[in-house]
Amino acid sequence: MKTLWQPEAHEELARRIAQLTPDNRAKWGRMSAQQMVCHLVVSLQMANGEKPVEPKRMPLRLPVIKHLVLYVLPFPKNAPTAPELIVASTPNTWQQDVDDLRTSLNRFVARGRDARWPDHPAFGRLSARDWGVLVYRHVDHHLRQFGA
Repeated sequence: MKTLWQPEAHEELARRIAQLTPDNRAKWGRMSAQQMVCHLVVSLQMANGEKPVEPKRMPLRLPVIKHLVLYVLPFPKNAPTAPELIVASTPNTWQQDVDDLRTSLNRFVARGRDARWPDHPAFGRLSARDWGVLVYRHVDHHLRQFGA
């Protein structure tokens, strides 16, 4: 299982982010490439504890379901997300948003495994291992969505 705690997985995502262009078209969903980049930025801000997101009462908090979703099942296409993580407008330039994504991803990794991690709004308490896998899989999911 790939995780952002593996330097090669972090480098892989960085290479794939560099392949993105604002003209990439989604294979599913309604986001533009720039909206997806911004969605990943705010998602990483949430993961880093910089953006508050209201907790949800969901079965994803149950240990068996949490494990299945984080480690076993593929990420579903068109799954709902927290309203705080939906980006409708993109006031920055493409390059600024991509730079913000790189910075946010690097900041996540720099916090390290020993950092105090916030609760996830849907999954609740996550270990550093869980966060590393979840963030890798979430970024990977959206990069695949746009062919990178």
